[in-house]
Amino acid sequence: MIKALSFFLTLFFFIAAGVAFAGAPYQVGGFVLGQDIKSFEDRVIMDTMLPIRYSENIQEVEIKFTQGFKSGLIAYGTCDQPGHIVRIKLKYADSSKKFYKDLLKRFKERFGQPDEYRGDPFKIVDAWKWSFVDEQKNHRISLILQHNTKDEEEKMGNAVKLTNTCLLYTSPSPRDCGPDLVFRILH
Repeated sequence: MIKALSFFLTLFFFIAAGVAFAGAPYQVGGFVLGQDIKSFEDRVIMDTMLPIRYSENIQEVEIKFTQGFKSGLIAYGTCDQPGHIVRIKLKYADSSKKFYKDLLKRFKERFGQPDEYRGDPFKIVDAWKWSFVDEQKNHRISLILQHNTKDEEEKMGNAVKLTNTCLLYTSPSPRDCGPDLVFRILH
């Protein structure tokens, strides 16, 4: 009885905190999280490959022309699961605020209300984050939709970022994920 109650309270906590257990997105712009980068060699520029600073086990490549997008970076692992895509960052061709509002409305219809506001209080960067737990592997998936008008340290215009944080961070930490995620939460 106590274990069942603990399970339901934990489940309620995650739902209340906004973590979705189903319907996690895996792809954007035709690129798919967890897929091997080799299956997209015709859509990326492998010569642009660079390691990510402070994350030596992850490399990024630029995308080739993709309808609807101005540019993008695809990050993939090089150690635990070599070649598997861990993050997709794409900048939309349309940088208008109207397009951003339309996207935000469609994202809310598909994924529900965002879990977290990631922009600044002045709305120079207007960004919303959705958090998911995929139902098959218990991986944490992060989806961020962003509109930027002036912050030069961020991509200008509209951008989308889709990340499997469990594949991005492979060292032992609270961000660890895996098949025993629910077990570790309950015990």
